[in-house]
Amino acid sequence: MTSEYLDPATRRRVERDLDQLRLEFAGVFSAETIERYIAESVSNMSGARIERYLPIFITRFVRDRLRALGQAEGVIVKEVPVVLFLCIHNSGRSVAARVLLDHYAHGQVEVRSAGSEPGDQINPAVVQILSERGLDPTKEFPKPLTDEVARAADVIVTMGCGDACPVYPGKRYLDWELDDPAGRSVDEVRPIVDDIDGRVRALLAELVGSSKPA
Repeated sequence: MTSEYLDPATRRRVERDLDQLRLEFAGVFSAETIERYIAESVSNMSGARIERYLPIFITRFVRDRLRALGQAEGVIVKEVPVVLFLCIHNSGRSVAARVLLDHYAHGQVEVRSAGSEPGDQINPAVVQILSERGLDPTKEFPKPLTDEVARAADVIVTMGCGDACPVYPGKRYLDWELDDPAGRSVDEVRPIVDDIDGRVRALLAELVGSSKPA
């Protein structure tokens, strides 16, 4: 496992998580595949300013990637539509969209997010606004777009990454023109989140027929 970015205690915890992932995906992927995904994920997240939760986030990242890989290859059945939100840094707009759609969907949609050039932390204004709404953004972290995550998606929603977001054939694409919350105050970001809120509700209604109330 690639571990030069981790301190010994963190490395031990990630290694324990690797054993859990082996059990979780036993019969689906080999231990070697899981170890490779762990190594790639540690390297991809080495610059993130989330040291306190890094072991948890690495495990979530790897689990999400392996689940997406299984869905893309047909060895894990997709029981609900999968939506992927993409923006440049995966720290503001796509995070808000993922949290809001996941909240309203109540399991009727599987929601992921990623960035073409992931940042090192979630936008603090977005965190505050989502928290004000009773949502928990602390489980979110900037993630790079990976091939299997894109291939597993049924709907890909881009929001400001432009040409930096690759196009995958056979996917339904939506492009939401939204202001970038980077460098803006909470009051300036609030209307952006409100806009995203309305868009995810409309998308949910289209995908499953109706959106449940918050």
